[in-house]
Amino acid sequence: MPVWLSLLWRVGLVIALIGIALAGHWFDRAGLRDNIDGHISFADVLYFTMITITTVGYGDIVPVTEGARLFDTFVVTPIRLFVWLIFLGTAYDFLLRRVWDRWRMKVIQRRLSDHTIVTGFGTSGSEAVAEMLRRGADPATIVVIDERAAAIELAEQLGVNVMQGDGSRNTTLEAVQIARARAVIVSAGRDDTSILIVLTARRLAPGVPVSVIIRSEDNEPLARQAGATTVINPASFAGLLLAGSTYGEHLADYIADLAAHGGRVSLHERDVTPAEYGKPLSALTTGLGVRIHRGGGAIGFWEDAARRLEPGDRLVEIVPAERLS
Repeated sequence: MPVWLSLLWRVGLVIALIGIALAGHWFDRAGLRDNIDGHISFADVLYFTMITITTVGYGDIVPVTEGARLFDTFVVTPIRLFVWLIFLGTAYDFLLRRVWDRWRMKVIQRRLSDHTIVTGFGTSGSEAVAEMLRRGADPATIVVIDERAAAIELAEQLGVNVMQGDGSRNTTLEAVQIARARAVIVSAGRDDTSILIVLTARRLAPGVPVSVIIRSEDNEPLARQAGATTVINPASFAGLLLAGSTYGEHLADYIADLAAHGGRVSLHERDVTPAEYGKPLSALTTGLGVRIHRGGGAIGFWEDAARRLEPGDRLVEIVPAERLS
């Protein structure tokens, strides 16, 4: 609930509890005795109620009948405890917890390095986080950003770092140390918002890979112009799987096998090693080489350039899933 509503609710509860004690003392005011002037007025009842609830009283006004003492014992004393618990809880929520959260946030920020930032914890974002965890990623190396409190609570249950805020704002991305991040995943739910987040991320961290979910094919070029390293269209990808399944019943299964952690094989990307310089892509012993990324371009395993691996190449290979576990 909003801060103002939470505070208003607590104040209303305290007033209601005090009102119960005040009404009980007023209706049974004959059971009270004023040791100063012997007369019990409404001001005396109000004073006695407030002093009794907040402290234990000064002894100037005291309950003298059995009914008044039982009321103080079984009604006023529990009310006193509840009021103090409300005061302490309010102090914790609005002061102590915020101080603690700020200190904890600073500690997390200092430690954040080589982490993955996920902006948007909807269907795609939550599945991306779940898949990274299934692949063995440390939850401490994942940061989820979302404006919705419910989404943040779900992400926090997975043990990852969370931050409730707008991923398109500089201050939000700077707070999660985007410049030191390993990668950024953008899944805001709206193409315009996702592209704005990509623009902000690219300006703050020019060298960090940025992957984005774009739902409209017309917006894919805009996302690439904004600086996205990888643009994924869920509808297009699903269409490819559906179309592929018509040409072979096992094609879609194999693509899903490659993409998911639970499959028998997995795609793996790595840098070429010095021992592999000069060798063809087909000579890899770690897996089945399928692509080389060199100089900003992609080289297929069937092309002549794939016959010789060079320093700086980035390799994509298919490996048994157990080698990555």
